[in-house]
Amino acid sequence: MRIHLTDTTASRINKALVRARRAIGSPAVGVVLTMVIVTDEENAHDSLKAAEQASQEHPSRILVVVKRPDRTPHRRTDSRIDAEVRVGSDAGSGEAVLLRLHGEVSGHADSVVLPLLLPDAPVVVWWPVDAPATPAWDPLGALAQRRITDAYAVERPLRQLAARVASYAPGDTDLAWTRLTPWRSMLAAALDQARARVTSAVIESEADNPSAELLAGWFADRLRVPVERVVTAGPVITAVRLRTEHGDIVVDRPEGAVASLSIPGQPTRALALKVRTTAELIAEELRRLDPDEAYAAALRAEVKAPPAAPAPTGPSSHEQRRNA
Repeated sequence: MRIHLTDTTASRINKALVRARRAIGSPAVGVVLTMVIVTDEENAHDSLKAAEQASQEHPSRILVVVKRPDRTPHRRTDSRIDAEVRVGSDAGSGEAVLLRLHGEVSGHADSVVLPLLLPDAPVVVWWPVDAPATPAWDPLGALAQRRITDAYAVERPLRQLAARVASYAPGDTDLAWTRLTPWRSMLAAALDQARARVTSAVIESEADNPSAELLAGWFADRLRVPVERVVTAGPVITAVRLRTEHGDIVVDRPEGAVASLSIPGQPTRALALKVRTTAELIAEELRRLDPDEAYAAALRAEVKAPPAAPAPTGPSSHEQRRNA
């Protein structure tokens, strides 16, 4: 069921939600959190769709905030709130409200959202594209227990990660880190089997991949080893190599959903390692709302490159030719 409201208020939106639930015979029981999505018009549809799919696992009230401030200095946009209320099959397993904030009210999104939050329930704020410089200090971010950004979705992802180091606060996370969960699980299991000391690591990925940078930080923090990066055509991370005294542990996924795992002294095996959808990443983040200390450590770790190869100690090529 969908209800469209023009030039409305938070009170009318709440009444519309109650009216819609009664109409379909669906009380707001079982909704476990409020998810606030702050995005632009271009990305609103895909972001809402991903959140609705994630709500199959985590029933939520989804609030999509689309800001439309004044664009020209000489033409003032009327300050108003337009809303689209979705309940039932049109809103996944919960309920959704698409808020379009026009004019001056776009600068006070927190005042619009606050009355629409579920009482006594966690709040998660997700910026699919352009996140504030300091998410925890943002008026909407300050309402949340969990703040989700995505460095992969911006034009300069590595610069975004560098900014996150300075602005990090408990509760912050990034989907570039969430994408690493299968890789980290597989590599940790491989190390348990190999039982060998890692001396260095190599990460192969497309250029400027934020997940590769965070994985390098994780290695630096947990293994205390230098990390080398190799640029490939992608997509995303294509291979990881952990060098040990007994040989290399290698996870290789050049393309597709299947990776090969090689451990010294064991046969190579094939394992599932697909590139997950945004909905799957959001669903994972909603499973735990406590501070992600591993992400914080990987974000702040100082990654060292492996030492350069030593200069040759034998005769130079000129001496070799002269002595020939």
